[in-house]
Amino acid sequence: MAKYRGALPQLSGSTVFLTDGGLETDLIFHEGFDLPLFASFPLLDNAEGAKALRRYYLRFAQVAKDAHAGFVLEAVTWRASRDWATQLGYTAESLADANRRAIDVLVDLREGLGEGAEPVVISAAIGPRGDAYNPDRLMTPAEAQAYHTEQIGTLASTEVDLVTALTITHAAEAIGIVRAAKAVDMPVVISFTVETDGALP
Repeated sequence: MAKYRGALPQLSGSTVFLTDGGLETDLIFHEGFDLPLFASFPLLDNAEGAKALRRYYLRFAQVAKDAHAGFVLEAVTWRASRDWATQLGYTAESLADANRRAIDVLVDLREGLGEGAEPVVISAAIGPRGDAYNPDRLMTPAEAQAYHTEQIGTLASTEVDLVTALTITHAAEAIGIVRAAKAVDMPVVISFTVETDGALP
């Protein structure tokens, strides 16, 4: 059962929350991993990758602890949706399993970290269906909802507290993601990719 899905502590306004930043970039340039399609969830399939992810999360968790701030653990699920995973050789079943394991890792990590006055919230990253910086296909809200329902539906069966849609390039996809999350009573955050002029790509 999700710990905070029904009442996200970051909405109280009483605690500052930190999260990680640039997971895939860090793993490629600082850890030397090859991440085809910029996907980090396949790292869950091997011991070396799983250890690197744990090290990555713990570095940020320590910063949050030292700052007496809450922490949002963000799962490695940004590319863990059907179109991207199919290119990586995942079936529907193995993809669903990868999404679930990504959350299980964070549940175990949260238990290991412990929680005092500063909560640790578990979020699952939702990525765009297309390229995050140069969208080559625009969907209607209905198409976006249908596409993202698969991943968000799987995540709803885990202990994730919310989903966070990152690098979304057009409003219709954001609307579809929100509708897919609302259909399973999942809190959702939307974050867009913007150009230097502040406009969407």
